[in-house]
Amino acid sequence: MVKTSPLIFDGHNDVLSKLASAGGLSEAGRFLTGLDGAIDLVKARSGGFGGGFFAIWVPSSMDLAAKMKKMVEPSYDLPLPDQIDAEDALPAALGQIAILLELERLGALQVVRSVADIRDCMAQGRMAAIFHIEGAEAIDTDLHALDVFYAAGLRSIGPVWSRPNIFGHGVPLKFPSGPDTGDGLTDHGLRLVRRCNALGIMLDLSHLTEKGFWDVARYSEAPLVATHSNAHAICPHARNLTDDQLRTIAESDGMVGLNFATAFLREDGQMVSDVPLTQVLRHIDHLIDILGEDRVGLGSDYDGAMVPVDVTNVSMLPRLREAMERHGYGEELIKKLCHENWLRVLEKTWGA
Repeated sequence: MVKTSPLIFDGHNDVLSKLASAGGLSEAGRFLTGLDGAIDLVKARSGGFGGGFFAIWVPSSMDLAAKMKKMVEPSYDLPLPDQIDAEDALPAALGQIAILLELERLGALQVVRSVADIRDCMAQGRMAAIFHIEGAEAIDTDLHALDVFYAAGLRSIGPVWSRPNIFGHGVPLKFPSGPDTGDGLTDHGLRLVRRCNALGIMLDLSHLTEKGFWDVARYSEAPLVATHSNAHAICPHARNLTDDQLRTIAESDGMVGLNFATAFLREDGQMVSDVPLTQVLRHIDHLIDILGEDRVGLGSDYDGAMVPVDVTNVSMLPRLREAMERHGYGEELIKKLCHENWLRVLEKTWGA
């Protein structure tokens, strides 16, 4: 029997940018009937995918095929894409927000603003979507756009993607490497942190440099969260978190969502799909050892990265639940990893 429970609430996906690149708003209806990708409504129902963080991401001009070719070499250091100005980023961000709102209008999902909303969606069989921004390029220095986005439902933001912007600096796709690859937050970035704290918007540390991480740890009043990052002790990639960073997240009562991107899972840092689920569980074990059972979840990066062949899309998530059982995780721990830990930290950040 296919194991579709407990429902999985996931820390990161890029289906909105996938729909945008496929044609934009006119393609939103395909989410209900089936997409050539990792997430759609049909696959979600068959795999027990309850929702998660739906990222708004402004694409950089880059040769994706060349990048992927580099990431199968023994070592690589991909140059950071150029900074994108707000006036160029805003139209792309608004286009993806429009897709998210159209998906809600079509009944495919609900944009959630509270943990009560998420629990209600789970009980009613609706997909729950957190409006998340990955890289704050579309936000102005006065933060006026942040307030507008918040009114539209924004509840989570990563100040940077893996490129610089006016708020801070992102880590490159670099292996082997630690996360200390550049400067931290700018003065605008510190103001963004304070405003997010005031509004109750979750801050995502996943793409920040180590200096940026420590800046947020110093100035933020909220739990520290990395929605889609892994253990640097197992895979020494610039995108992964050191044990010192993990201990600081634990001290803040935050959490980490495990990224399925294979370059951040494999010990050799290669972006190839031949990764057994036992390697996924190795990272989860390490995160639990440092963070504890209440501070680890999933942050797949579906539709934004190459993932292990056994969990290519959300219809295959029962395989992960079954692997957790075989690994010796009990029913309570599996429920925490699948969704309860996300609901716990969101309630601490957003309020009841």
